[in-house]
Amino acid sequence: MRFPRASGVLLHPTSLPGPHGSGDFGPAAYHFIDWLVAAGQKLWQILPLGGIGPGNSPYMSSSAFAGNVLLIDLGELQQRGWLLPEELAPPTGATPQRLNFASVVPFRMDRLARAAQRFDARATPAERADFDAFRTGHADWLDDYALFMSLAEAHDWRDWCDWAAPLAAREPEALSAARLKHAQRIAFWTFCQWCFYRQWLALKAYANGRGIEVIGDAPIFIAYQSAEVWARRELFELDARGKPAAVAGVPPDAFSNTGQRWGNPLYRWKAHAKEGYAWWVQRIRRTFELVDLVRIDHFRGFAGYWEIPATEATAVKGRWLPGPGDALFKAIAKALGPLPIIAEDLGVITPDVVALRKKFAFPGMRILQFAFDGGSGNAYLPHNHDVDSVVYTGTHDNDTTIGWWASLTDAQRARVRDYLGTDGSEIHWDLIRAASASVADTVVHPMQDVLGLGGEHRMNLPGKGEGYWEWRFDWSQVRPEHAQRLAHLTRLFRRDGTPLQG
Repeated sequence: MRFPRASGVLLHPTSLPGPHGSGDFGPAAYHFIDWLVAAGQKLWQILPLGGIGPGNSPYMSSSAFAGNVLLIDLGELQQRGWLLPEELAPPTGATPQRLNFASVVPFRMDRLARAAQRFDARATPAERADFDAFRTGHADWLDDYALFMSLAEAHDWRDWCDWAAPLAAREPEALSAARLKHAQRIAFWTFCQWCFYRQWLALKAYANGRGIEVIGDAPIFIAYQSAEVWARRELFELDARGKPAAVAGVPPDAFSNTGQRWGNPLYRWKAHAKEGYAWWVQRIRRTFELVDLVRIDHFRGFAGYWEIPATEATAVKGRWLPGPGDALFKAIAKALGPLPIIAEDLGVITPDVVALRKKFAFPGMRILQFAFDGGSGNAYLPHNHDVDSVVYTGTHDNDTTIGWWASLTDAQRARVRDYLGTDGSEIHWDLIRAASASVADTVVHPMQDVLGLGGEHRMNLPGKGEGYWEWRFDWSQVRPEHAQRLAHLTRLFRRDGTPLQG
């Protein structure tokens, strides 16, 4: 599917400013949308909206459908009378430019619990009706999720295979008893999801009303400790005990010499095919209820995926196995029609991956930080771009452009300066300009590069399990020229909606 020529900014909501220790769906998010408009942008790209997992990664969520409750705007809950003003003092340890999960998570979860209790006691008839309608409309995933989260809490967050055997095996009598025993916490988790969906959809409507579309992110895999793996274990490659014998990842690549051992369970693709890929259709349908376009992470895994024995500490020892291929995307297209999907086609890309992407007209990705290794035939160099591409200076897994520039050798910097015709003094703007000038339909700029921030502001470092996903910006870092320069490049390279002439 061809996209209109446009540009946007990559920024996850957790990276927004705000008084409660992490970015959320509050006033700063609305202000950021206004800033995007002032900067001439048409797109806001985010990372997965699901809850965080090990290492605080949004790619290891406890559900393929539930939202991250840490993104709920506590101020809106206070406006509804479910929190007291004095309960919104910033959490201890919170800083403007770093998300301290150790302090933010307990603070926010405590406030959400208080809000849930007051909602139960004070909600208006209209609020209760809206809550009930949400619960009914999302019952296909919400009931299992709320029960799973309640049981995980009760078992001190131990893996579900280590719960009491009847609960791990989902014996009907055990589930019925658990629903009665944990009714209050089930109501709490349901309340949180209602708040998340209600607030996010209002924010998205505001963005759409201002001409901004949201690019979401759908990880190919989900976490083992998740509601869906527990509820639908037949769809995943698990042994008789319910544990994965092999896990997901990628072999050694530009990001890591030992590869990336993600640890997610692998899909039992034959079981998915047997039910017509219904679970995937449901997942994609629900994702498009939340966003306008979807970037599917690790697209190459649908053509072939890297299987790592669960006993291996790294991803070095593994093997390629065939994925579902076009059968999956045919089923999705049959159920949902043509969809604006971006294929994250980075890593070890073989001809079958390219053929699969092109068969369904999904644009791929081009990363400028990867463009200057090798000669003029490097596919990431702007003169080799295709129109059905999305160009980035770097992704959430890359260093910032200034951090990347600092890591290069003198010879590498000389090659970059020669190609771009620049002295490199504003290398972040040089790459933003080169991306904007590309023939590719879509360009996305990480917010760190727009602000010209160094490597200490990078979002993630693949292969490192701790210390990342914490970056936040502050409005004091944003100057008028940032929006002005971005808007100028947008107009200059016809990413502002100007019709093509001639």
